[in-house]
Amino acid sequence: MSSGLILKALITLTLAGTLLSQPTAAGAQTKGRARQPRAKPQAPQPQQAPDRPSPAFDQAVKLGDEARAATRLEEALGHYAQALKLRPKWAEGWWYVGAILYERDRYAEARDALRNVVELDPKRGAAWGLLGLCEFQTREYERAGNSLLRGRALGFDGNRELAAVATYHAALLYIRFEQFEVGFDALTDFVRVGNEGTKVIEAFGLALMRMPFLPSELPADRREQVMLAGRAGYDMAARRMDQARAAFDTLLQRYPNEPNVHYAFGVYMLNQDADAAMKEFRRELEISPQHYPAMTQMAFEHLKRDEFETALPLAEKAVQLAPKMFAARNVLGRVLLELGQIDRAIKELEEGTRLAPNSPEMHYALGRAYRRAGREADARREVALFQKLQEEANARRNAQVGLGGEEAGGEPKAKP
Repeated sequence: MSSGLILKALITLTLAGTLLSQPTAAGAQTKGRARQPRAKPQAPQPQQAPDRPSPAFDQAVKLGDEARAATRLEEALGHYAQALKLRPKWAEGWWYVGAILYERDRYAEARDALRNVVELDPKRGAAWGLLGLCEFQTREYERAGNSLLRGRALGFDGNRELAAVATYHAALLYIRFEQFEVGFDALTDFVRVGNEGTKVIEAFGLALMRMPFLPSELPADRREQVMLAGRAGYDMAARRMDQARAAFDTLLQRYPNEPNVHYAFGVYMLNQDADAAMKEFRRELEISPQHYPAMTQMAFEHLKRDEFETALPLAEKAVQLAPKMFAARNVLGRVLLELGQIDRAIKELEEGTRLAPNSPEMHYALGRAYRRAGREADARREVALFQKLQEEANARRNAQVGLGGEEAGGEPKAKP
């Protein structure tokens, strides 16, 4: 298995999966309202009114549209409220109300309006995205994460600003719920469009240093470390390897004994000098003896080198420490398969597939194990699932719209 695939096994969790499967860190409790970049919800095309004529409804909608176009938003709200009294299942009206209330920082009311939208029109990705942003502001983080996840999976109807802000907040929630690799992977969307504003760099740093905080929760004395790590992480994701190395050198010089610094540098080195990377992972284990991601990386590298007996205790310990980490299950199952412990390998890989049902790598590894056990029908099913999920992942990436977003510290205001 190539070093690139080793890393991919640690970050692959497609958007159709469940975002919040990991426990919340005890030290990551909310300490204040997080004020983040704002999305600009684009007004959709007017929806056709129901067949039954209603002059009062039509008049309320007309007046609401005119007031909204003239940015008389409170007046527009009143007219739309009147229209919704007449037709409570008018999804477009709830969208307008939710967007206006979001614009006016009335997040709880906007959330309630947008929940009506997604109940009436559950395939409306933009509404799910804006709902997630409102839930983020009302500190309903688990609901926010799942709403943003649903919106990203459905798409945002070409609204690039909403896509950018939703992706940013989804990444923050991945990080807060300790899915650091997935958060890092989500942030690479900004690398593809060259957005390296302060907030993006900060988020990269939180992911790389494996700190389960929102930016508003980050202790002041950790900010320099996070920003240095974020610079290194962004440059690494952008494949600006010399710049990333310079940032890592500074990070190592200033924070040689802080948790996750050597692990992050080892991940950087893995594709360039695997021996040097392994040295960094061992140093990380000296600082943090329970560092299961380092154990998992080392197990993958030993698997690649056919050093199965050496890989086994590392993989077993990683699974013991992090039983919900599907990558640890992946490497343990594959090591066991190479050692001829087929039944045990299948058990580990089946559990990994249960934890990450949308991971192509998990289905591929399980298919191999089934084939070794002579279970051809099961093997064919898993390989077919692998191919389907891989094609879907490639299609999503190819179809992904470019992300905009604000530069350093910007907090754009949405206009419905």
